Amino acid sequence: MFETLSKAPGDKILALMGEYAADPRTDKIDLGVGVYKDKTGTTPIMSAVRKAEERILEAGTTKTYLGIAGNKGFGAAVLDLALGDAVERSRVRIAQAPGGTGSLWVLMQLINRARPGATVWVSDPTWPNHNPIAENAGLTVKKYPYFDTQTRGVKFDAMLATLDGLGPQDIVLLHGCCHNPTGANLSNEQWDAVAASLARTGALPFIDLAYLGFGDGLAEDAYGTRKVLAAVPEALVAFSGSKNFGLYRERIGAAILVARDAAHADIANSQLLNIIRGAYSQPPDHGAEIIRTILEDAQLRAEWETELNEMRARMIRLREKLADAIRQKSNSEDFDFIARHRGMFSLLGLDNATVEHVKAARGVYMIGDSRINVAGIPEDRVGDLADALLAGTK
Repeated sequence: MFETLSKAPGDKILALMGEYAADPRTDKIDLGVGVYKDKTGTTPIMSAVRKAEERILEAGTTKTYLGIAGNKGFGAAVLDLALGDAVERSRVRIAQAPGGTGSLWVLMQLINRARPGATVWVSDPTWPNHNPIAENAGLTVKKYPYFDTQTRGVKFDAMLATLDGLGPQDIVLLHGCCHNPTGANLSNEQWDAVAASLARTGALPFIDLAYLGFGDGLAEDAYGTRKVLAAVPEALVAFSGSKNFGLYRERIGAAILVARDAAHADIANSQLLNIIRGAYSQPPDHGAEIIRTILEDAQLRAEWETELNEMRARMIRLREKLADAIRQKSNSEDFDFIARHRGMFSLLGLDNATVEHVKAARGVYMIGDSRINVAGIPEDRVGDLADALLAGTK
């Protein structure tokens, strides 16, 4: 059987991780892998998470199956966290999934059942996994303009013009906040315009909400999602708890669908659960129960929000320090956009040759398209990083 296969292309991020690990230099800097890191370079277990785990371990009485939709308390808590009161709950259904990636996969499969071969419009650029997930589900992928390589901001007029030309047969994949890989995000006014466009054209919004709370705050980051969902009859949302709860290896996400009424929600949900049953059958519970425990307990939730705020503030501080260091060393504002971006990532606009040179000469590792993970910047070496980037661009 296997002689018919050829070797699949390797994952570039995983390959970069291996390269970094094998590099013997002690002054190397890892800006590649997309996980939050604290000042020691560790991806920490949040204090509220640890306390929730202790409670779960002590109170646990069974390891029986959850059911296809997963942990119901988790689902209700996530809907409150992400959607607020933007949508009448009778129109909403949620199913737990293995991570944000699993949520995207399940919802892409649902799209193809409802509209085989439909076109999904993704931002240019977008998270690299969006394309294969859609294509493997049998969908067609097209791009809408998004990132302006000159201003390092959103090419909004061109984006909106494309969205205005779509119709009810189109699906628009939007980053709910903290755009990956660019770090350039829509303003509230731009979200208002996107919501109005989708309501007018009938195109289906599909929101990837992977970084809620990592941009400007929980409510601030939810603005776009809530605005869009309040404006349209139908929508899809893929939620991830990996970043904001630090639960990367627990693979906890949620697939959310919004239908025009309860009857259509029930029908769509039956198909969603059928897809899950035919794939991984039922989800694991640990990550979901951690999030449920935190969000349902006022003290734990306050502790979690405090730590999340500290993580977000640290990333903003690192952005400002790096932009300031480059400005002082170069007497140029060319990299000031780093301070304006939000979330873990920024796209620096360096070509691949420069990225490879900076890696070889200075031990600074970033993705080939020059996406950096801001949380990976050692705070005491911001100046060194500024020197390395400037040397690479000369």
